[in-house]
Amino acid sequence: MSETSGEPGRDPGAAQHPDEPHRGGLAQRLNWLRAGVLGANDGIVSVAAVVVGVAGATQSIPAIVTAGLAALVGGAISMALGEYVSVSSQRDSERALIAKERRELAEMPEEELDELTGLYQQRGLSPATARQVAIELTEHDALAAHLSAELGIDQDDVVSPWHAALASAVAFTCGAVLPMLTILLPPEIRIPVTFVAVLIALAITGYVASWIGGSPRGRAMIRVVIGGALALAATFIVGSLLGTTVAG
Repeated sequence: MSETSGEPGRDPGAAQHPDEPHRGGLAQRLNWLRAGVLGANDGIVSVAAVVVGVAGATQSIPAIVTAGLAALVGGAISMALGEYVSVSSQRDSERALIAKERRELAEMPEEELDELTGLYQQRGLSPATARQVAIELTEHDALAAHLSAELGIDQDDVVSPWHAALASAVAFTCGAVLPMLTILLPPEIRIPVTFVAVLIALAITGYVASWIGGSPRGRAMIRVVIGGALALAATFIVGSLLGTTVAG
């Protein structure tokens, strides 16, 4: 037996597979990581599209900066509000399910034990083994056992809307800083440098997002880079056309 396997409160599976998320709080961490990556991606694309579009219409730095700052502030607030509302709804649903399960355990414990037994039978355990597992888990923590088996919920891991909102707003702002800086370069290089910097940054956010979700890296990177390139090209063309029209 390893030295760590007998430590109180330590998950023995974590010692065998240290690269796997056995500890609590996983939903919380993945939630704000996801919000952060998506916020950075949106900050890069949306603000870059605005400043590139305006730069296509005019070379006036005050006009470009004003438009970029407006897009940054509005986008950060919008992202934070959207994440807060979305995650709040998820949290309220999870809390309602936890309360319902707690009430059912108090009012009909035998029926709940039978239900838990049936769930483990459906997973392949024999009736006798399923019954024994259900009894032992119920004696240890009945609510946790039912939430995990029935709903896939950990009562100590309910997501926080404030974490998601803050992560999204901060990440959006950080992502927006890049195009705001590159668009201030001299007129002859600001557009191509902004394009290159933004596409590289999008490739990085695509890689990180796929790493968090465990999906193929290359596909995610290509997807966000192509989407960002299309957005930048479209806004630059529109800005150029409007600038030409106004000048004419």
